[in-house]
Amino acid sequence: MTEFRTLLHVGMPMKLKVFTTGGTVDKVYFDALSHFEVGEPQVSEILKEAEVTFGYEIEEIVRKDSLYLTDDDRRLLRERIQASPERLVLVTHGTDTMVQTAAFLKDLADKTIVLTGALRPARFKTSDAAFNMGCAVGALQILPPGVYIAMNGRVFQADKVRKNREAGRFEELE
Repeated sequence: MTEFRTLLHVGMPMKLKVFTTGGTVDKVYFDALSHFEVGEPQVSEILKEAEVTFGYEIEEIVRKDSLYLTDDDRRLLRERIQASPERLVLVTHGTDTMVQTAAFLKDLADKTIVLTGALRPARFKTSDAAFNMGCAVGALQILPPGVYIAMNGRVFQADKVRKNREAGRFEELE
């Protein structure tokens, strides 16, 4: 418990940098056949509805389903995170390739990076997006520098997690 207390930024102004890449969290569905497009990033709406009291800046990197992210997209994300002066970084990302993108970011020094997303679009009433983002923001405030994934109410080290498609959740690797 002492370790976490020393990491908390109590009383210090918090500034968060958010990078968006698309994914289910931002999807807009058009019909019963699951035709969709990745729409406007929803993180701004989620943070506004939560009435957060910290500063944040949002930068859209790409607007893609994560299955279509390329290594060039991941390099661009890495470059933008590296160039950002903020130490606390939230990345919204599709769940299918979140672990692969985290691996691209693993050795960025002096930054705490948390990737999160949703299994159901933020526009859906039953979405897990707001919960996952809240969990990620909380984690950013107490974790040491490194790369993490926040999904399903848990925070995982990015190199020790996998998506279990059948169960619809992320799980720690053994």
